[in-house]
Amino acid sequence: MPFREKQQVIICVIAGVIVCVFVLFWYLPLRQRIKALGQVKATQTLAVARHDADGKRLPMLKEHVQQLSSKLGNYEAKIPQQGALGPFVRRIADLMNEHNLKEQVITPGGEIETDRFNCTPVRMQCKGKLEQVFKFYQRLQALDRLVRIEQVKLSNDSGYNGEVSMETRAVIYYRARVGQG
Repeated sequence: MPFREKQQVIICVIAGVIVCVFVLFWYLPLRQRIKALGQVKATQTLAVARHDADGKRLPMLKEHVQQLSSKLGNYEAKIPQQGALGPFVRRIADLMNEHNLKEQVITPGGEIETDRFNCTPVRMQCKGKLEQVFKFYQRLQALDRLVRIEQVKLSNDSGYNGEVSMETRAVIYYRARVGQG
């Protein structure tokens, strides 16, 4: 083989080795790094998009919190210091009378004591038109005393004259006395 041909073969072999070294030790690792960085970028872009969406919802959530705060007001102010059960039962009876509800029965249960709040279950019964009962509940909810309605049972009158019998189990709250518990 002449010298020129040997020289061309050697140059081709050296060029092939250089290309292989370039591909194996520089191009492939660099390509893997670029792919990994692309995945990191996609993850970060997704996270930024989520944060942007959350940021846009923040004013709406703040407004919602303000609405709830205004609805709740100071709920502890609706929980008096003493039980004052008698006057409260009279207020319920007055509300029933105001809405022309008949056959009223209001029965307080036994007091339940806890560390912060005490409560008394109250059973209420009456009869009247559905609209009257509904208005009674609206006024009961608007009272300045915290009342939790646990169960409501409305039954049609047996004569189907448009009246319903209402039976309700409610709980009224008041703050525990200092030193209780």
